[in-house]
Amino acid sequence: MALMKWTPSKEMERLFGEFVDDPFLTGFRRRLPMWKSFREFEGISPAVDMIDKKDEIVVKAEVPGVEKNDINISLTDSTLTIKGETKKEKETKDEDYYYSERTYGSFARTLSLPEKVQADNVKANFKNGILEIHLPKAPEAKHKEIKVDVE
Repeated sequence: MALMKWTPSKEMERLFGEFVDDPFLTGFRRRLPMWKSFREFEGISPAVDMIDKKDEIVVKAEVPGVEKNDINISLTDSTLTIKGETKKEKETKDEDYYYSERTYGSFARTLSLPEKVQADNVKANFKNGILEIHLPKAPEAKHKEIKVDVE
């Protein structure tokens, strides 16, 4: 192995580049065991898609590893909240791991709905780790087309 001269300016450029590429240093924290305990503060938030269809709003949320009974959906005014919990399968010792990147614990995701919905007719289904919520639009929220006659 050859010795190389240390240049502080090059080191600072490298560190700055890493920070710009990954401002929360998630990759750095995953590589160091001492940062493992801080991962629980990163929080868990499922990725979602919100789709505006003609008569309804559809929300799809990724919640892999969550049981159907551990999901709670609530709707208040124009806010949809999805809560749940991912649980560890079994207890293992830290020294048995090569990697430990999966996150466990409670999660919540709150979304502002773009239009009023009929709360009594909301339906949800859960399959293969994807939660799909169908929120029918309120009659006053549905778009109406008006034809204009030109004279």
